[in-house]
Amino acid sequence: MTAFLTIGVLVLVAIAIWQMTKIFELSQIKKDSSQIANDNDNKYNGYLMFVFLVFIYGITIFSFYKYTKILLPKAASAHGADYDNLMLVSFVIIFIVQTITQALLHYFAYKYRGRKGQKALYYADNNKLEVIWTMIPVVVLAGLILWGLYSWVNIMDINDQDDPIVVELYAQQFNWTARYAGEDNVLGEANVRLIDIDNVNVLGLDTSDSYASDDVIVKELHLPVGRKVNFKMRSQDVLHSAYMPHFRAQMNCVPGMITQFSYTPIYTTEEMRQDPDVIDKVKRTNTIRAERALNGAPNSDPWEFDYILLCNKICGKSHYNMQMKIIVETQEEYDAWMAKQKTFAQTVVTN
Repeated sequence: MTAFLTIGVLVLVAIAIWQMTKIFELSQIKKDSSQIANDNDNKYNGYLMFVFLVFIYGITIFSFYKYTKILLPKAASAHGADYDNLMLVSFVIIFIVQTITQALLHYFAYKYRGRKGQKALYYADNNKLEVIWTMIPVVVLAGLILWGLYSWVNIMDINDQDDPIVVELYAQQFNWTARYAGEDNVLGEANVRLIDIDNVNVLGLDTSDSYASDDVIVKELHLPVGRKVNFKMRSQDVLHSAYMPHFRAQMNCVPGMITQFSYTPIYTTEEMRQDPDVIDKVKRTNTIRAERALNGAPNSDPWEFDYILLCNKICGKSHYNMQMKIIVETQEEYDAWMAKQKTFAQTVVTN
């Protein structure tokens, strides 16, 4: 480490000396009219601005053509459509504004390029123009902000009136653990100071709390379709972020506090697997994986669509390992799966 720092310091000193010599050379240069831009230089720069404008539009069109194919499929949560609509409108507005402003910028850069005998006309102020270019962004942004706040309030509708399932997502370097509230639908008290891996109390549940006895701790998340889920999130160590892209859901997991998020799944895993858009993405992904397999790349086995929980905060060297499979199924399938799981009390007794 010391050697690395020493080399870094020497490199920085060398750069500083080099910069000082360049400054000294510039200070010795005599006035030379050849270094002043002339009409030809300005004309070429004007043409280059048009070339750059074509490049911007070209790369934008290419990106739409190339990368819209790998966007997420349709939203799998009740609030997802509103979320996607808000994002779509925002992107459309940004695209229109970018197209118009960049065209005007490059056009006027060419039209008013420097030419002999042409003087710049300076306006001290133009109240009408300033009102126009101030009020239009204010109205548009205010509309987007109000719409965003309204959508956020609807998304964050965390209450117990809709008979929700209560699930805790517990984040730690570098894995997820899910805890279901059990038959009473109330999570037992927990504290990181009570964590006892040898006693399988990996989440630090308070064994004296009666609500904790029927909690179910699992490593795979199962959710019934059409049933609201209230997520409560904790972190054991550093800042994590519970990101469920297909459900358009994300919430930070902060050490020392509980954060919450809620959504209602509207498509089972099997229904999503039958969606034409998803099927197309699976085929495309498997084609890519097969091509990589020919070149000796690992992880080239055929892939099948699954909902997934990810960590969306870089939380350490194995951040990429923080994934959990999510299975959305019918209420009957969910009940059958839950009936097979051991409660916390049963797990403690067994061990």
